[in-house]
Amino acid sequence: MHHEHVREKMEVLGSDGKHIGTVDHMEGDDFVKLSKKGPSAGGKHHLIPVEWIERVDDKVHLNKSAVEAVAQWRTAA
Repeated sequence: MHHEHVREKMEVLGSDGKHIGTVDHMEGDDFVKLSKKGPSAGGKHHLIPVEWIERVDDKVHLNKSAVEAVAQWRTAA
């Protein structure tokens, strides 16, 4: 897994290169919590499992398209 390289404020992109959100912080070792300020966030934090991470460079790249990720992410309480 690449989650050890995930840092706050990194951009998260789908496999199609489209913006999904911005990292707020890691939620334990299993989830990335996204900022609630993103355009698709709707004012709520969302969680994406680390299994979705394809690679991390200056951004977090997922192995799901932006549409798939937004459809399947979990809303955080």
